[in-house]
Amino acid sequence: MSQNNVKEPKVSGLPEGVKLNAQQLQYMKLIEAQNLERVRKLEKLKKNNRIVCNALIGTALSIYFYSMYKVKQETFLDDFEEPKKIEVEPQ
Repeated sequence: MSQNNVKEPKVSGLPEGVKLNAQQLQYMKLIEAQNLERVRKLEKLKKNNRIVCNALIGTALSIYFYSMYKVKQETFLDDFEEPKKIEVEPQ
C-alpha cells in the first residue's frame, strides 16, 4: 500500500458546513499573527537563556579548574617532615 495516496483529514475547530464571514477570518488572522509573535519572543528568550547558562557554567568550570591547577603547584606541604618525637622521662 502506498502512503502517498492516503489523505489525512484536515483538523478544524468548526463543525462541517459552517462558513465564516470576512470579519471572523480577519480576527483569526490577527490572533494567528499575535501567536506567531509570541512564539518568536519565546524562542529568542530561550536562546538568550541558553547563552547565559553556558556562560555561567563555563565561568564556574574555569574557576574550578584554575583553582585545582594552582593548588597542584603549591609546594609548601611537599617538604613537610614530621617533627621528631621528644621523649620525656618520667620524674
